[in-house]
Amino acid sequence: MGAANRVILDGGMGRELQRAGAPFRQPEWSALALSEAPQAVEAVHAAYINSGADVITSNSYAVVPFHIGEARFAAEGQALAALAGELARRAVQASGKSVRVAGSLPPLFGSYRPDLFEADRVSELLTPLINGLASHVDLWLAETQSSIIEARAIHAGLPKDGKPFWLSFTLKDEDTDEVPRLRSGEPVAEAAALAAELGVETLLFNCSQPEVIGAAIDATRATFERLGVTINIGAYANAFPPQPKEATANDGLDPLRDDLDPPGYLHWALDWQQRGASHLGGCCGIGPEHIAVLAQKLRR
Repeated sequence: MGAANRVILDGGMGRELQRAGAPFRQPEWSALALSEAPQAVEAVHAAYINSGADVITSNSYAVVPFHIGEARFAAEGQALAALAGELARRAVQASGKSVRVAGSLPPLFGSYRPDLFEADRVSELLTPLINGLASHVDLWLAETQSSIIEARAIHAGLPKDGKPFWLSFTLKDEDTDEVPRLRSGEPVAEAAALAAELGVETLLFNCSQPEVIGAAIDATRATFERLGVTINIGAYANAFPPQPKEATANDGLDPLRDDLDPPGYLHWALDWQQRGASHLGGCCGIGPEHIAVLAQKLRR
């Protein structure tokens, strides 16, 4: 795989905001800084760009009722999404670099919780996010998806604007068996087949333990080869211990693993690259210092 094909993604947002002293509390999480410290959000984007990221992701992940509440989402959801997109775009423009902005389309009903999916509410929650982000982003990224049904529903709600669609699933990282699975229990091979069906440009795995991502990449690559399709593969893990089935993304900050410092995380990224992943970055707990190492080492 040539260096030109390698794409470096950014890392997590929430902990970087907290580390910078921005207002940060649960359940609003990273959305709180959009209204109370937007300059801090732009600064985190800038840090990732300076670290070598080719793609940064809008800080719209927590702009859902699960984090900011039903009333605030109804009143401000679209405006907050627009601000998230604007701050990312502003950071790119200030850098003078050709960095792309991915519009984050989060799990609409809660991270790691495929059981909370409500098909009849998808448009109500997705449309304000898309309308707010649309004029600021270069591509759409549905991330931390736990099930095939929600990924399919988000794809169905995308505008016909010609922008690439990237899809990222979160993996089961406890009570695992020999088959790599989404948090819904569905096999990764089925998720890869869905990506091929939907015409996804890049299929990724994120917000999971590094240990489970390699097998998911293998299953994905095998599925794409069997189907005769060319789709980029990527990964951006978190630095958490395994997340149990009852975990939610707004019940407090998880501890971080000591072994996933920048050199430790690079070890995993090199393995994913060897298995066929070309788009590599980090999720929760992976910061600009990690991305700088990836940018330096993976572009060789």
